[in-house]
Amino acid sequence: PSTVRNWANQGQIPVHRTKGGHRRFKQSEVVLWQQTQQTNDSNEAQLVVKNALKLTRFHITEGHLQNENWYQKLDDEARNKYRLSGRNLMNGLLAYLSATGTEADAEARSLGYEYATRGRHYELDVLDATQAFLFFRNTLFEAMLAVYEAASINSSQAWSDMFRKVNSFTDKILITLLETYQVFDRGDQRKT
Repeated sequence: PSTVRNWANQGQIPVHRTKGGHRRFKQSEVVLWQQTQQTNDSNEAQLVVKNALKLTRFHITEGHLQNENWYQKLDDEARNKYRLSGRNLMNGLLAYLSATGTEADAEARSLGYEYATRGRHYELDVLDATQAFLFFRNTLFEAMLAVYEAASINSSQAWSDMFRKVNSFTDKILITLLETYQVFDRGDQRKT
């Protein structure tokens, strides 16, 4: 107990204080902290993403979507499909973190194509479709930051590895989304 108390006092382990000043530890945060202290491999990344998924679902259901201009243009069916795309983004990230090479790139390209075709189907222009993707990507980033901060992860290597991978993944999705819109636009121009 004295070691844990010292770690909490030094900010090395996540701790919550009651109004009376007593220390309380959330099991999920301690488990995440413990695992990140032991390893910096893809299992850590998957654990962080899973915890971030929980937070992301909370942000999405909290009503943040209703404030988005692109979201206002959609009917209920389209809104449900976009929420599904958000979940697919997070599940795709999990798959990406455990995949390698062309399999990993295929996952990102598939999601980019999904966002583009969904946007076109629901008559969103490329700007709106990009904003929709960025909404879900940024929500995921914020959730991952919150999970890392709550777990008091002090490893700069863990932080940099995770966010390089997430950036690489989401950049590939965004590029594919834009490329797909270009292909659609060229096809539309040929028809006229």
